[in-house]
Amino acid sequence: MRIGTPLSYNATKILLLGSGELGKEFVIEAMRLCLEVIAVDNYQFAPAAQVAHKSYIIDMKNPNQIKNIVYREKPDFIVPEIEAIDTDILVELEKEGFNVVPCAKAVKYTMNRIGIRRLAAEEVGLKTSKYAFASDIDTYRQKIKEIGLPAVVKPVMSSSGKGQSVVKTEEDIDKAWYYAQENARGKGSEVIIEEFINFDYEITLLTVRTKNQGTLFCEPIGHIQVEGDYWESWQPHPMSEIALNKAKDIAKKITDALGGYGIFGCEMFVKGDEVWFNEISPRPHDTGMVTLISQNMSEFEIHLRAILGLPINIKLLSPSASYCFHAKSYSVAPYYEGLAEALAIPDTKVRIFGKPTTRPKRRMGVALATADTIEEARAKAKKVAQTIKVIEE
Repeated sequence: MRIGTPLSYNATKILLLGSGELGKEFVIEAMRLCLEVIAVDNYQFAPAAQVAHKSYIIDMKNPNQIKNIVYREKPDFIVPEIEAIDTDILVELEKEGFNVVPCAKAVKYTMNRIGIRRLAAEEVGLKTSKYAFASDIDTYRQKIKEIGLPAVVKPVMSSSGKGQSVVKTEEDIDKAWYYAQENARGKGSEVIIEEFINFDYEITLLTVRTKNQGTLFCEPIGHIQVEGDYWESWQPHPMSEIALNKAKDIAKKITDALGGYGIFGCEMFVKGDEVWFNEISPRPHDTGMVTLISQNMSEFEIHLRAILGLPINIKLLSPSASYCFHAKSYSVAPYYEGLAEALAIPDTKVRIFGKPTTRPKRRMGVALATADTIEEARAKAKKVAQTIKVIEE
């Protein structure tokens, strides 16, 4: 692998589509290896744009705007960081010879829950919850009765829990439909109705497809979501050897079906020794932010090395946890208090994302902690996060 000099004629370029907090950490890793990074998003001063060499503000769902930037910059790698992108243009660009990470098929399938669920359940044969799709409210009402209550309802075009709800009663049925419509990303109004699995816990298994080392796995990550959005995570999550082997088998099969090189966040439900495939993201996962402190290589460094074909050696350093802190209202240019008190707690770190605006429940940063046990790490991370105050004026 030959890497050039940034901002010169021989630069090795990464075009990052989406510039949030995950992208920011990825850009920092790319900078360390002398790559030139062009960050793209739909708003000014996005976290990754603050640390990239160049940045653009476009409509991420406009294929012509994406194509124009790709033609102008001629990147060596196109790295999607978010799901809300026109994926058809990525397929077209890959056919023209551009390198989409991990590949255009993976990005397109995982953006659309119809595609990824049918690939997983019907083509690969993975164990999933019962599911159905509906594109109008009458079909939706019928399908949800067939699945039974409780059920989970999600837009087919979505991510990070947006538009997701659990339908527990008859009164919740129509509310869930309209909530999914209001919060869908991309085109279309279809929803997926899923059987509610009464699982013991949910994990993210970070799975790495490499050119020279086969498929690698990080230790399983446990996590808690609030309204479908990541709130805290910890690593390693204890699970039986049988369940872990099943999870690795599921992750390898689905990532092999998607193809390409890079890190995938594979979400699974676990009950006893049984494991169900849930969802997968072809990029660093928000629950994987714990790897910023738990491993010798974070998920962001691993993703970069897999893209470049560089050696990867993953080691867990210590039981660790992450805990997010959030905004409470709408404002511009927030500031932060409590850092000295928070970081006085031993074996902790803080990442403030630098988002230029706030809104209720928006994730603004994450606290990280290590300890002798997962329980201790979780308690420390939560205490750090709750000590930091997001001041909105």
